[in-house]
Amino acid sequence: MVAQRQLVLVAGAGAGLGQSLLSRFEAGGFQPVGLGRTRPDDTIGDFHTLDLTDAVLVPSKIAEIIEAYGPPRVVIHNTSELVIAPFSATSLGDYQRTWASMVQTAVLLAQATMKPMVQNDGGTFIVSGATASLRGGAKFSAFASAKFALRGLTQSLAREFHPAGVHVCHAILDGIIDTDRSRDLHSLDPGRMMKPEDIAEVYWQLSHQPQSIWTHELDLRPASESF
Repeated sequence: MVAQRQLVLVAGAGAGLGQSLLSRFEAGGFQPVGLGRTRPDDTIGDFHTLDLTDAVLVPSKIAEIIEAYGPPRVVIHNTSELVIAPFSATSLGDYQRTWASMVQTAVLLAQATMKPMVQNDGGTFIVSGATASLRGGAKFSAFASAKFALRGLTQSLAREFHPAGVHVCHAILDGIIDTDRSRDLHSLDPGRMMKPEDIAEVYWQLSHQPQSIWTHELDLRPASESF
């Protein structure tokens, strides 16, 4: 392993927030490494295409990355699987797919990175949540049930690993993130959407909080968003 910049590892580093996170941390002097199912057209840093639900491939790939760059200083879980459908039209497979995409991936990511971070004097582990982390809406039963589970997992990780020096934070993104895909999906004025670069700036700030004032959970939303 060659001594390099501190590693930021983003799981779910697709176009939009994922790439904005890598860009912000690279600008701050970090070595950016992204993981995801699909490689964006323009990628920041080192990108690895893989199924983040794979219980064999994920730990193996992260071990390779740590061998190359050293233990991560910042790990960000940003995967998502949105299912919008009436309960009667939501299959068991939909629930299993959303859980695997958002909870199983977080478990595998934490299992592969927490110990190296603890052994390297700590770090920051940030999880991207959503409005559905706090309340389940009609036609969002699959998505909300997985986001609730992800929030509970994050709380447990925080209570276990804060004393060991790993800052675990759950960020509730209460709004629509401004991406090409979300503009196609939602008929919403871009001025009322969350800018991915602004979210990335908050994640940067979270990763640099002194231990005396660690935030476990915060919510971010546009000024126009009702709550």
